[in-house]
Amino acid sequence: MEFFAQLDAAIQKNNSLLCVGLDPDPALLPHGIDLLAFNKAIVDATADIVCAFKPNLAFYEAEGQQGWNILKQTINYIPKGIPVIADAKRGDIGNTSKAYAKAIFEDLKAGAVTVSPYLGFDSVELFVNNYPEKGIFILCRTSNQGASDFQSLPVRMNNAEIPLYQAVARRAEQWNTHKNIGIVVGATYPEDMLALRQAHPELPFLVPGVGAQGGSIKLTLETGLSASGSGIVINSSRQILYASRGADFARAAAKSAEALRQEINLHRPDL
Repeated sequence: MEFFAQLDAAIQKNNSLLCVGLDPDPALLPHGIDLLAFNKAIVDATADIVCAFKPNLAFYEAEGQQGWNILKQTINYIPKGIPVIADAKRGDIGNTSKAYAKAIFEDLKAGAVTVSPYLGFDSVELFVNNYPEKGIFILCRTSNQGASDFQSLPVRMNNAEIPLYQAVARRAEQWNTHKNIGIVVGATYPEDMLALRQAHPELPFLVPGVGAQGGSIKLTLETGLSASGSGIVINSSRQILYASRGADFARAAAKSAEALRQEINLHRPDL
């Protein structure tokens, strides 16, 4: 099944726009729990609450070969109906991007990936065209404080001056010939999210920044939902993973995830 079709099916089945970021920090894990056991417990506790899981590769790469093996085992453990987004933020010249894509889609067997468009289309093309059944989320308006250093800079496009992030979104729309592209839009910039949604009514959004970074779920839904009442995946990591650092961590994660799902659905239309 193509990624976005699988994502839509998971959204419908679990009545959820919530994605859990599987970003385990060894320093924050409950005593006596290793990375793989932690991940499996989180997946077991939240798989019927979420529409996707999003492991950030940095947390696994930091652990060397063992970490990569844990990441593969984690992805393999996730129920088949729940899509996996590899948060890798890759993007390089064509031959290098080809190797990145192979590692993520063929070795890890992730369903989607985050990519950086900074090097232009040839850094994105091999993800998009070689794997049309996979999801490609292009970094556009990220949630971090330093995002405006570059993303808000004015650029000229089609004889008009617009912020760089809007130019990225326009390119993403143009490159989306396989309908397998979405963009990353931070919940911490709701006005910019609204501008992007108005300009790109059908483009899927992957939304970080809710929870620990302070983004508002209500504003995210008001500014980011597509006309169909979907088109958006809201990620939360630390708020769910570390809801408790005791023996009840999995139960606390489930409780936190369920509360977020309910809050999201409160602001979705026709629910």
